[in-house]
Amino acid sequence: MEIESAKCECCGLKEDCTQDYITEVKAKFDGKWLCGLCSEAVRDEVSRGKKPFGMEEAVKAHMSFCGKFKSNPAVRVADGMRQMLRRRSGDSSSSPSSGDHIISNGGCISVSLVLELYWYVLFSPFFSNLPTYNHTGMGKK
Repeated sequence: MEIESAKCECCGLKEDCTQDYITEVKAKFDGKWLCGLCSEAVRDEVSRGKKPFGMEEAVKAHMSFCGKFKSNPAVRVADGMRQMLRRRSGDSSSSPSSGDHIISNGGCISVSLVLELYWYVLFSPFFSNLPTYNHTGMGKK
């Protein structure tokens, strides 16, 4: 089993993966390799987007979104939180679908909100020197 380093074509995160896993991910996302977090964001965009996105369009939209934040790391967390809160405030009248929420302190938090928060924390300048994740079950580098 040969291990290769794969770089997410959206956010630039590097992960150590088997060639089979890399091939499987590329087959799902229009020939592009996406990390786990970006792939979840793309799937979420396809399933809940206000516009009917196909996989190719969702990948392009997410790549564009990531490109904005990679170009200016000093503001990506603050700007991302601002956009996320603005978007969520407009969605407050809609109720989350069953199975798509986490109960916390008596309220519901959307799974996609948790993923977005995680994404912004992961790519903030403070956390930028974390080791790459290893999909082989052999631990971190």
